[in-house]
Amino acid sequence: MKRPAIIAHRGASAYLPEHSRGAKALAYAMGADYLEQDVIATRDGELVVLHDLELDTLSDVAERFPGRQRDDGRFYCLDFDLAELRQLRFHERIDIDTGAARYPRRYPPRAGAFRIWTLAEEIEFVDALNRSTGREVGIYPEIKNPEWHREQGFDLGNAIVDVLEAHGYTQPGRRIYLQCFEPAPLRAARERVGPDLPMIQLISSRTGVTAAQLADVPAYADGIGPSLKLVCRGRDGADVPVVTNLVADAQALGLVVHPYTLRADDLPDGYESLEALLDVLVGGLGVDGLFTDFTDRVSGYLAATAVKKRL
Repeated sequence: MKRPAIIAHRGASAYLPEHSRGAKALAYAMGADYLEQDVIATRDGELVVLHDLELDTLSDVAERFPGRQRDDGRFYCLDFDLAELRQLRFHERIDIDTGAARYPRRYPPRAGAFRIWTLAEEIEFVDALNRSTGREVGIYPEIKNPEWHREQGFDLGNAIVDVLEAHGYTQPGRRIYLQCFEPAPLRAARERVGPDLPMIQLISSRTGVTAAQLADVPAYADGIGPSLKLVCRGRDGADVPVVTNLVADAQALGLVVHPYTLRADDLPDGYESLEALLDVLVGGLGVDGLFTDFTDRVSGYLAATAVKKRL
């Protein structure tokens, strides 16, 4: 059984607010192989590490900047300069309608004060940790909602590649994957920098992927990141896990497969624990990597499995 890469989904986001510096440092210490960065743009053209286009569910923007919302009532990151975003207090994700924590047993939304940071700052942080620890933890940036950004007049994909190039991450041998749900920005990046920048085509459970679409991925990317719902389909009447052929089909094309997202507090139907899910994904299907909020649980599982294999 090969050891899959552990991809810290927005950092150790099961324990600290997603994309905070603390969440990234904790995931690094827990044994992550890659730290993920969701990347969006600010009004002044800076690139920040943030999952949502809107700020409402993750910060106190409504209190700090009342009246700055759009017609839909939401506050968009792209409508604020970086200096303004630096004034916000970021916190654990909440429900926009109720104000309650999205994951009630995680870090309390009102505890602590976390700040936003740029893609360049996070890359420098990871590089510095690699230097001080002697490890080689990679980065895993995502081009978030590139079509929406294009509609707003901003080429997000090209701007991200600019930052990666400036920090040497388009050179051969760097530990990185560039990911996106839309093929066009990945194709453009491949045409610009060539095959030395590994890329992952993300696949949503809402859209799925046809055999023809999958067969086209090797032309511009090195792997896929499918939703767990496209891989695991619960259990049958005999309590046997039901899985699809997606992992095997992709690997037969020479693609790596990195499913998302493993959460102990949000398991797929038919699984009673994160470890039971890992038995199927790692031991059964042989996936190449795993996005997870629980870096420590996955790291511990893989370490225990390696020990059992040696005995």
